[in-house]
Order: sequence, then C-alpha cells, then structure tokens
Amino acid sequence: MLISASIRQYFSASRWVKVALIYLCVIAALGLLAMVRLRVLSSIRSQIAAESIYSKSQKDAVFDLLDYATGEQEQAFLAFEQKIALPLASRNARAALDAKEPDFSAAKEDLLAAGGDGDDIDDVLFTFRLARLFHVQPDVMPAWRDADDKLAQLDAEARHLHELLHDVTPDRAAVQASTARIRQVNDQLSVIEHTLSMRMQEVAQNAQRTMVIASWLVALTFVLGGIFVARLILAKNEKLVEALRVSEERLRLAMSGSNDGLWDWDIAADSLYYSQRLLDLLGADKSILGKDSSLFLKFVHPADLPRVRGQLMAHLRFDAPYDAEFRIVTATGEVRWVRSRAQSLRAADSRALRMAGSITDVTERRQSEELLYAEKERAQVTLESIGDAVITTGVDGKIEYINPAATAITGWSLNEAQGKPTDEVCSLIEEHSREKVATSFDRKGIRLKMREVETNLLLIGKDGHEVAVNRSVAQIRNRNGQVIGTVFVLHDVSKDRAYATHLSYQASHDELTGLINRREFERRVSVLLGAPQSTRTHSMLYVDLDQFKIVNDTCGHLAGDELLKQLAELLRARLRQNDTIARLGGDEFGVLLEACPTAPAVKIAEMLRQTVSDFRFVWRDRVFPIGASIGLVTFGDHPATLADILRMADAACYQAKDNGRNRIHIFSPEDKELALRHGEMGWIGRIRQALEEDRFVLYSQKILPLDAHHEDVKGVKTHYEILLRMLDENNNIVPPIAFIPAAERYGLMPALDRWVIKNAFSLYVQRAKAGARGEICAINLSGTSIGDVDFLPFVRQQFLLYPVPPQNICFEITETSAIANLGKAEVLIRKLKDFGCQISLDDFGSGMSSFSYLKHLPVDYLKIDGSFVKDMMLDPIDHAMVEAINRIGQVMKIKTVAEFVEDEATLNELRAMGVNFAQGYVIERPTAHTYQAADDAFV
Repeated sequence: MLISASIRQYFSASRWVKVALIYLCVIAALGLLAMVRLRVLSSIRSQIAAESIYSKSQKDAVFDLLDYATGEQEQAFLAFEQKIALPLASRNARAALDAKEPDFSAAKEDLLAAGGDGDDIDDVLFTFRLARLFHVQPDVMPAWRDADDKLAQLDAEARHLHELLHDVTPDRAAVQASTARIRQVNDQLSVIEHTLSMRMQEVAQNAQRTMVIASWLVALTFVLGGIFVARLILAKNEKLVEALRVSEERLRLAMSGSNDGLWDWDIAADSLYYSQRLLDLLGADKSILGKDSSLFLKFVHPADLPRVRGQLMAHLRFDAPYDAEFRIVTATGEVRWVRSRAQSLRAADSRALRMAGSITDVTERRQSEELLYAEKERAQVTLESIGDAVITTGVDGKIEYINPAATAITGWSLNEAQGKPTDEVCSLIEEHSREKVATSFDRKGIRLKMREVETNLLLIGKDGHEVAVNRSVAQIRNRNGQVIGTVFVLHDVSKDRAYATHLSYQASHDELTGLINRREFERRVSVLLGAPQSTRTHSMLYVDLDQFKIVNDTCGHLAGDELLKQLAELLRARLRQNDTIARLGGDEFGVLLEACPTAPAVKIAEMLRQTVSDFRFVWRDRVFPIGASIGLVTFGDHPATLADILRMADAACYQAKDNGRNRIHIFSPEDKELALRHGEMGWIGRIRQALEEDRFVLYSQKILPLDAHHEDVKGVKTHYEILLRMLDENNNIVPPIAFIPAAERYGLMPALDRWVIKNAFSLYVQRAKAGARGEICAINLSGTSIGDVDFLPFVRQQFLLYPVPPQNICFEITETSAIANLGKAEVLIRKLKDFGCQISLDDFGSGMSSFSYLKHLPVDYLKIDGSFVKDMMLDPIDHAMVEAINRIGQVMKIKTVAEFVEDEATLNELRAMGVNFAQGYVIERPTAHTYQAADDAFV
C-alpha cells in the first residue's frame, strides 16, 4: 500500500503533465496523418476499383449492343442500357466535381447510382476537397475527360443504332456503318482506359510514397522528442524507478507464486485489500470494490449467500474453521465456483482483529464432477430404458447390476441377483441340443474365450420359463487396461421370430381372403413343373367371377371384399385336401389340382362353377347372383413353362366368357378360337416393341368430292384419311387386320391412337411447308379412346405443339363405338368441336338403330358402311340402304362419304344419288408417306 501511494505521488508531479502533453500532441498529429492517409488511400483504391468496374461495364455494354445489332433483340438493347448506366453515372459524377463550383451532393448521388459504396464515396469526395485545397490536379483528369467524351459518343451512337433498327425496313448500310463506329469508339475507349489505369496506379504509388515520407517525419519528431524528455526524467528519477521496480517485482513474485486470489480484511477499520488475481477472478477493479467489506458479498451467488455468511460469522464468533465452496457472479455476469479459506488474528479476549485468506477458482473441478455425475446418471437411465437385458459382473463373475429388462426376462430382481453367480441368475442352454452354455468365467474366476454374438440360445428364468435370446459379451477395463468386470447383453428374439413367421405368412397369402397369393401359387405350379417327368398329370383352373363388378359398382368395395371372403371360404371347403386354391388378383382365383387328369378336373371345375352359381350374396337387403367363367388346362404330360400354363389357362377363361359366361372351357391346342386368342396375345409384345422402336408407318387415301360445285374440285382443299400400318422385325408391312384386333382386345389402342395423332400432325405440318395448304386430314379414333379421360388433354397438347389448324382435322369414330359409349361419345365430340375440329361417324348403317342415335351426335360427316356400297349395283337392298342413309344425311345437313368404291359404275351411281364424297381403290390406293419423326420435328 505504501508503494501504491508513492506511485500516485510520482505521477501527480507537474513534470509528468508536461511530458504527457508533448506526447499527446505528437500522437494526435500521427493519428490525424494516419486518418488522412487511410482516407486518401481508400479513395484511390475505390477509384481504381470503380475504374475496373467502369471498364468492364462499358465492354459488356458494347458486347450487348453489338449482339443487338446482329440479332435485333430488344432484350439485348435493354441489357446495354442497364450496363452503360454505370459508366454514364460515373461520368455525370465527374462532371459535377469538375465544375467551377463542384456540386458534391449531386456527385455523391451519381456515384451511388453507379454502384459505389457510401463510405468509399465519402473518401473520394474528401480526397477531391483535399486536392483542391492544395491545388493538386492528378494526371488522370485529362484521361477521364477523354473517356467521358468517348462514352457520350458511344451512347449517342447506340441511340442512333436503336432508331435505325426500329424502322420497318432498316437501312443495313447505315446499321453496318453505325456498328463500325461503335467498334471504333470501343477501341478508343480501350486505349484511354488502359492509359487511365496506368495513371491511376502512378497516382496511388505517389500518394503512398508521400504518406510514408510524412509518417516518417512525424515519427522522427516523436522519437527525438521522446528521447529528450526521457533523458530528463531518467536523470532525475533513476533511483526511484529502481526502487519501485524491485518492490513491484518482489510483490509480483509473491502473488504469482500462488494461483489463488488473496485478500486481507482489517476488521477494526473495516477495509479490505484485494490482490490482482482476485480482482481478475471477480472481473472487477478497485474502484468498484473499494474498501467496504460488504461489497464483496454482492459477488456471492444469492442462493449461496446465506450459507457463506453463516460460515463466516461462525468463524468470527466461535473460531470455527473457515473453508467454504460457493458460487460467485462476476462483474460480466459469469457464474464460477470458488473455494475460500481463511484464518483470523485474534486479541487476548479472542476477538477477531484481522482476517486474511485466499480464494481459488474450482469451476473446472466442479464441472468435471457434474459431468461425471450426469454421465453416470445418463448411463443408469439408459440401461434402465433399453429393451435388451443388461447384466454386469465383477472380476469374480458375481452379479453387480441388472437392468429392468433383465429382471423381466429372468424373474430376478436387482436385490435378489446382486452377489449371486451369473450361472444361477442367467442360466442359458443351446436351443437345439439343450446343452448348458458356460458363462465367461470358470470356477477360479479366469476369463474364458469370448465370442461377439451367440445365437439360438434359451434363457431359463427363475420360474422355469424359457425365452429365446441372443447373447453378446464385452469386457469392462480400467485405465491400465486391466479387466475389472464383464457386461452381458441378452436380446429377446421371441417377438422377432413370431414377427418373421407372420411376415412369411403375409408374403405367401392374400390378406383379404386368407388364400395363398399369386406368387406362392406360381411357385407351387413351378415345383410341379420342375418335378421329374412321370405319367402323372396335373390340372389348373383359372376362375373369373362374372358379376363381381356389379356388386362393386352398386354397393362399394366393402361389399366386394365381403363377397370375395365368403366365396373363398366356400370354394376352399369344396376342394380336396391336397388341392390348392389362390387369389390371383381382383376377382380371379387359381386352383391347382395335383395329380388330376382332365376328366376328374372337369368334374371338380363343374362342382366349383355350380357352387358359385348357387351362391346368393346378400348385402343390406339386396341379393346378387354370381357366376364363374372357368378356364381349364392340363399339364405334366409334355414340356411347358409356367408362363405357358398361365397363358393357356387365361385364354381358356376368356374364351369361356366370350362363349356366354358361367361356363367351363378346356384348353386344347386344336381349338381354333383359342388359337386365335393365343395368336392375339402373341401380338401384345410385338405391338409394344413396335411402339418402343417406332416401327409404324402412316398411309393416306384420298377422299374424292362428288359435288361439281364443291371447293375441293376448284383445288382449294384436299381431303384424305390417315391409315396405319406396322413394320415387322424384318421391315415388312403388316396390315392392320393382323394387329388391330389384338390391340383392341388387350387395351393397346389408346397408345396407337396417340402415336397416329402425333405423327399425323407432324406429317400435316411438313406437307404444309412443302406447299400443300388447307388440307383436311381424317384420323380414326378407337372406342377405348372415347372413354379415356386423358385423351382430350393429349389432343389439346398436340395442337399447342404443332401449328395445325383444328378446323382441318376430322376425327373419325365408328358407329358401334359411339353407340356403345353414347354418353361419353357425345361429350368427346362436343369437346373436340369446341377445339374447332370436325367429326365423322364411320361405318354408319351397320346397326339397325343407327338413325335413332344419330340425332344425339353432332357430327359433320357420315361414312356409309362399305359393306353396303361395294355390292349396291348388284343388291337392291344395299342400294336402298345407301340411298336412305344419304337422304337422312342430307336432311340433317351432314355430308355423306361412301367407302369401298371400287369401280366407275358405282362411282357414277353415287354421284347421281347426291352422295358428297367417295373413297376407294377406284379413286386412289393407300399411299405410304416418308416423313420426319414427330419427336424430332416440332416439339
């Protein structure tokens, strides 16, 4: 404390005030010079950066301008204006500064518009004011003025070019001349910008050099002044400084010898001394604490203050040992743990006169203890919450701990198990051999060889119950690597096994009916097919319910599901013990009759058919009769694959449906109808492959106008129908009669319709480009496309992709398809006509009810069925039918088209009747077209 007083007296002398004033002046000068230097250098740096951005923006703008001159895209000119705006704004700023009376406010707004940073702009303006104050003009100003003049010239030329290109018929010579001038100005600007960049670098170097010299001068002044003052002080105070140094060194060594904070409390004077370490620990200084002892207690955590105060008072009054751990709240708000120990000096009457002690920071130790406790608690909670049984033992193999899961499967509580041998609590045997499994310790406590995971074990519980478990064992080691115990983990696999069994059942059975599923059924058929060939033959029944859709549509899927469950139980009860019945999907069932030839198989099939036919399904007071169409195939006496068996059974089942439903059809290779269906099924893969490989060809056939006054005769329009052919694997033409029936039966016509429409539109555009304009193209639609909800969006998309006039497209729909889907057909026709398309009703007259339906269909053309046309000259009935259809069409103002016109006599007779159009071989045979694929042409 005496040293502190001496220091205060020493620094209060007037000579130190004078020295301090000298130093402050020099430091202020250096600071001012440093500030000026920083702002000048920042200004030069920002101007160099601005010049780089200026140059890049000007070059990018010229590039966009030249791009605009070449492509005449307004977007390129807008890009030029956007990029040239930055150099123009910089030019305006320099003009404002270059004026006789500089407008700093306008210059700052222009520099901000040019993308400058506000602080950098302030530095630039500061430097400009400084240069004007000292009448300094950098060498870069002439180059900047030249660049601004060229920039103005470039902007004017760009406006001139824009006006030229906005003319309806731009003067190309003038455009080229303007482009040349732009390039010339750009080249000149490049030279000026290079000169400007070099001069800016020179200015930066000169400014840097000037600032460095000025800094050295001021620093030199500072050093000389400091040396002079220091010599005076040192001469007068050398002894005092030495004394202070020795005293402070002694105190510092004493304090640093201990990492504790020291305090000394003069109880009589109620004043406290704090060491620097203690002040650092509290994060406070002497001005905050002062000498008042009560101020220290404000740093004690409020929760610990009563305990600390009580221990302190016990020491002062009763001389009880003072050793306390508590929390303090530092001046920065940080909470730390400290340990405080102290001893007091007492008078003869045991009254405490003085008390001194230390405070040690024990935060890290307390945190480690808290972490250790939390880790232990976490491990305990984890062990108690996991589902596996965990048992820990000591080095002697006796149990120290078991978790609740272990208690559950062993039947031993923790208190009962502690101290007992592992074999007694955790008795394990092999599941198959029933041999006892040894623990990890023998009788002498020597550790046996351990394995990672042991499976197929049974745990014998306290009450004798058995639980299937897997066991894993791990060692517990201390820091020195010595084994101090073992951990057993027992995983209860009984539920897993039950779940696996359930999954296996689900994988092979239908969830709704409980029958085996298609996958398991096919596996069992494959097993029979893979068995050694013998005289035994097997049969398979493919059962398809006939009236199931009615139940689903009228009563919902819940009713349909209940029907399937009831029928599954009924059919399963009628079969033999070694027969297999499966649900193949939907309302289809498969029955595998092992070692059952055709004759008994037919009897079983008839019994099943009769069972289904006699069954009456009742749902909410409604009764539904059900039928079954059954296809039967016998196999085993000749080589066959699973796919063959399923295909033959499916074909036979469909033939049973075609023959009138609720009957049995036996597959026979000699069956012509089945052979036809089998052949059609073979076409499925070929059609799909042809679609993938784009092996279809468009043909067209002309439709001739018979009216002498029709616009087609004058050459205004040509009317033709698009026809489809397929190329086989050898690029031979396949007629539509070969593949269309299979495509219709197996739902491939929507894909074919889409292919035809897309490629017909592409062909129309290509023909239009070749000069064939105004043609009317007729495209056939299948019955399945009529009910396809995605068909209209597809047609709309094609009209967007291809520039085809909708009024020149005529979609042909057969009469039978339209009548079969009358409601949907009427909606489709009206939607297509909303697009602007025309509609033709194909094969009209094939049904006796044609005329009654015609009034519901707003069509533009009636195509008279060719079966009437081709024999009308020989058969008076056909002649009358053609005449009647034509008359009805004329009355309804619908144009008529006669198909299958094959000779001149028929053509002349149709013309005499007043039929509007004719189509047939006598007019033109179908012609193939070569064209670019649709996906490559107009997408």
